[in-house]
Amino acid sequence: MTTVKRNMKNTGQGPEGGFSLVEMMVSITVGLMIVAALTGVLTSNSRSSKTNERTSELQSNGRYALDHLKRELRHAGYRGYTWAEPNPPTGAIIITNECGGAGSGFVRNLRQGIWGANDSNPFSGDCLGGGSLRGDVLVIRRVANQPATALTSNTLYFHSTYSNGEVFQGTVAPTGVTGTPIASFALQEYAYYIGSDDTDATVPALRRAALQSDGSFADEMVVSGIEHLQVQYGIATTDLNTRYYNADSIVGASTDNNPNEWDSVNSVRIWLLARNARAENGYANTGAYTMGDQTYTVNDSFRRQLFTTVVQLRN
Repeated sequence: MTTVKRNMKNTGQGPEGGFSLVEMMVSITVGLMIVAALTGVLTSNSRSSKTNERTSELQSNGRYALDHLKRELRHAGYRGYTWAEPNPPTGAIIITNECGGAGSGFVRNLRQGIWGANDSNPFSGDCLGGGSLRGDVLVIRRVANQPATALTSNTLYFHSTYSNGEVFQGTVAPTGVTGTPIASFALQEYAYYIGSDDTDATVPALRRAALQSDGSFADEMVVSGIEHLQVQYGIATTDLNTRYYNADSIVGASTDNNPNEWDSVNSVRIWLLARNARAENGYANTGAYTMGDQTYTVNDSFRRQLFTTVVQLRN
């Protein structure tokens, strides 16, 4: 029997082998380092995104509040067709929870387009209740931009011609106002202050007591996230420069309906401090915010931004 021998070529390939324990541990360690780096990047991006959102919230609330007050102040003192001082009301005017007390004359004092209180709440017993947290109170009086098409009971109006005008309530216009053109404009009056958010008492908000069509004042939230309000009032001096005063330095009550220094106010300077609704972990705010006659110092984890402007009065 012939035995056939086959030559086996040496390919140089040995038996296949796996990772050693040391190699696996090194691989896992490198992988964990990569995952940790990626996690840090994602965490940093998430924090940056939340910071941007909070900054956007501050800017949005602050700008809206400032624009709202600027718009209302530019209409302050508007009396429809007339520039003349309002006639004393001849008919009865009944206001529920009237600012300053029932029958105080607060509402009918249209000659005073703006009025303010410095770091106090003069209406805690009526239209504002105990809702004022801090800062100034700003009162704006004016009439609607367009005449009323029909008169309704309890609503307050200003009957106006070129020569005179008078505040009245209800469906019967005063007969003492004569001339042309003649029309009745709905009265609009607001007392702005710093209170709390409608849904969360821990969040500050810009609020107002607003005159309603039923002859009462209702509390309304203007915008959430506004923590402080400071106002100063500009009066031209003898050298024709404008000097700004706090409300308690201006002579004249909110209800006197007589000539006083409030008639000479030609501009209003406003400071609004916006604050985030929630505190931010890892963030410390120890700032001091100067607003008018106040320096508001904080020590917490809320982000804030200060807004200020000067509004020239038109009426």
